[in-house]
Amino acid sequence: MREIQIRDALREAMTEEMLRDERVFLVGEEVGSYNGAYKCSRGMLDQFGAKRVVDAPIAEGGFTGIGIGAAMLGLRPIVEYMTFNFSLVAIDQILNTAAKIHLMSAGQIHVPIVFRGAGGAAFQLGAQHANSIEQFYAYTPGLKVIAAGTPYDMKGLLKSAIRDDNPVVFFESELTYSTRGPVPEEEYLVPIGVADVKREGTDITLITWSKNIYLTLEVAKALALEGISAEVIDLRTLRPLDTQAIFNSIIKTHRCCIIQEQHLVASYGAYLSHIIQSEIFDELDAPIGLVSSLEAPMPYSKPLEAVILPSRERCIAEVKKVLQGCR
Repeated sequence: MREIQIRDALREAMTEEMLRDERVFLVGEEVGSYNGAYKCSRGMLDQFGAKRVVDAPIAEGGFTGIGIGAAMLGLRPIVEYMTFNFSLVAIDQILNTAAKIHLMSAGQIHVPIVFRGAGGAAFQLGAQHANSIEQFYAYTPGLKVIAAGTPYDMKGLLKSAIRDDNPVVFFESELTYSTRGPVPEEEYLVPIGVADVKREGTDITLITWSKNIYLTLEVAKALALEGISAEVIDLRTLRPLDTQAIFNSIIKTHRCCIIQEQHLVASYGAYLSHIIQSEIFDELDAPIGLVSSLEAPMPYSKPLEAVILPSRERCIAEVKKVLQGCR
């Protein structure tokens, strides 16, 4: 094992898959000569050339469509968005073409493509650059949706995504590209659709995904100082969802709190709550807790941004309400 940053784990995953399969290529804004907006593709242009590391203009609808067309004809594109906020420009291409053409062609056409980039809030980027829209893609049949948080999971899941014959939406985070963690020297894959228990516990299950795994682990550590044992489930994949891992944990703890960066209304956390209560209601000893971003566009002000986003204090307060059964 060695400790590497998430940006390097992603670069290694893309590089290894491009060496393994000549059909794989990377396209996006600044992925080539600038080495990637977040340096995830550093050195790849020199290694693979401009035909396989393609600098695209600021036209997400255009290069997304080109990527989908290339996938339909047998290539395996990786389409990078500078942030997933900009993927909304290409939403018709992703939801109405990539996700649906396999069904509409009666299984004759596959779209082996990965849409990847930074999702969620960063520091003081304002309302238009801080959307957490994982549920928007997870809502859509035909797409697989990954939202991992650690270097190990990022590398292993990106390699699996590139090899998958279906369109995969792969969420990262601007705030964690420099985060370090252990990654094996040898090749490995992390299977899509398998959650991970990041911390064992007995009193309550905390469910989260993407960069909020770090906040949730902080919450669990703080709760432990008060004698509360929290189990932390990192979903890693939102579609397909590993419901069994969730159920197994709640059957052990009998209480649950979901921590998400999305807004509450029509959120993925609300969907998780429905699944848990409809499938294993009798295992619950208290209503499910849910911590979300407050219902307002993200302000530019740093103090106000901290109020909007889930905080350790809000999470701990919600967990204690669940433990007291008084939500």
